[in-house]
Amino acid sequence: MRLRELLDYSSIVVQCHDFPDADAISSGFAVYTYLKAQGKEVRLVYGGRSKITKPNLVIMVEHLEIPLEYVTDLPEAELLVTVDCVYGEGNVTKFPAKKVAVIDHHLCNKTVSELMEVRSSYGSCASVVAEMLQEEGVAINENTDMATALYYGLYSDTNAFGELNHPADKDLRDFTKYDSSVFMLLKNSNLSLAEMQIAGDALKHYRYREEYRFAVVQAKPCDPNILGFISDLLLQVDGVDTCVVFCKMPSGLKLSVRSCVASVRAVELLEYVISGIGSGGGHMQKAGGYIPNDSIAEVAEADLREYMAGRIVDYYNSYDVIYAKDAPIDTKGLPLYRKSPLVFGYIPSLELYPEGTELCVRTLEADLNVTAGPEIYLMIGVFGEVYPIRKEKFDASYEITELAPEISAEYEPTVIVADEAETQKLIPKARGCIAKAGTPIYAKRLTKALKIYTMWDEENYMYGRQGDYVAVRSDDPKDVYIIMGKIFEKTYECM
Repeated sequence: MRLRELLDYSSIVVQCHDFPDADAISSGFAVYTYLKAQGKEVRLVYGGRSKITKPNLVIMVEHLEIPLEYVTDLPEAELLVTVDCVYGEGNVTKFPAKKVAVIDHHLCNKTVSELMEVRSSYGSCASVVAEMLQEEGVAINENTDMATALYYGLYSDTNAFGELNHPADKDLRDFTKYDSSVFMLLKNSNLSLAEMQIAGDALKHYRYREEYRFAVVQAKPCDPNILGFISDLLLQVDGVDTCVVFCKMPSGLKLSVRSCVASVRAVELLEYVISGIGSGGGHMQKAGGYIPNDSIAEVAEADLREYMAGRIVDYYNSYDVIYAKDAPIDTKGLPLYRKSPLVFGYIPSLELYPEGTELCVRTLEADLNVTAGPEIYLMIGVFGEVYPIRKEKFDASYEITELAPEISAEYEPTVIVADEAETQKLIPKARGCIAKAGTPIYAKRLTKALKIYTMWDEENYMYGRQGDYVAVRSDDPKDVYIIMGKIFEKTYECM
């Protein structure tokens, strides 16, 4: 769905979920502002049992002049747009509506309208709306109040930027021109005495598994930032390497995950816990997620802590570990593969910036730090994945072609340089190259997750999920690495 599709209606109500948080308010405000600028008759509302009283939210509405209304009956309108929630779910009052549209970032397993934009890989609804505005040519930085609201919405819903998931989250964090004085006021008005009490009560009732060194804590319903606060306290306890803190909200479970050891990445632990039943994201040390009520309907309230502990134990038993230098993979019986003659993209780094410039290459998978130099090229794969390659290896492995690269990326890789406002998109600058018939590899599809400590990095592992491939160079059995399943099946062929 595009925002422009909402312009077919003259009178519109934008509805946040009940007890709206900063993400819902900011997203609703941005949609309201867009529609108002297009000459539409629009109102921004929320329902529920009571009005918002949380200090930071009251300050947010007042200082950013957000026209948010508390209603018990829906104002008459041609279209109702729910933001940061799905019409009919348990966390939003279901008002009668002639026509419904949905904008959300939580996992959704049902369709309530043909007007739905649900991006569950995003860390906040603010990120979804910011990108939708950009798709319509709206520069959010031209409206400081709206930009500040979206920035704070992302900050709040990703535990102070600790649980960013999608590159769009990082773009909103990095390129928003917000009012720093208002943001600091909101940031420092976030924790109430009641929430401090919630944190203290939660820590009294923990579950701990000594053999895995993890803890599980359930808190009373609270802001996601409070879950992160509790998680950070838990990691300061001797004997706790990882933890999951959660609370039951009206629509489902909110989770905060932490890890302080290199052998377990918080985001991978979270992904396992919510696999198939929820959504979320994060990075090595911090992650956050959400599981809707429908996915845990069979779990009794009293059993939630044990249920969560069981999912974590299953994670620890779900993967194998390989140290490539000590235990090379037995390739006997494995088929040989070679790269398919696809047209990849490449860019000499000096065509982007002068030698010595520190580049941050933002892709769907991660941010990659590279220093521009005459020997450094950037390769772009068929799904927009980017990796550096030395010119010597490029010349030996690829042939330059006049054909255009075959690239289909969900998020277009971008180069960011510190202290520069402008970014550069890589795909338009890429030239074509085709892999030469180089060294073949042995490969095997994974039926169980695998962590590989490679020859070139013995501290950080590569993580392969079921459906990915473990690859071994045919001329070096200790050169072992992971290739994502969809990339392998697109770019390799059996010999």
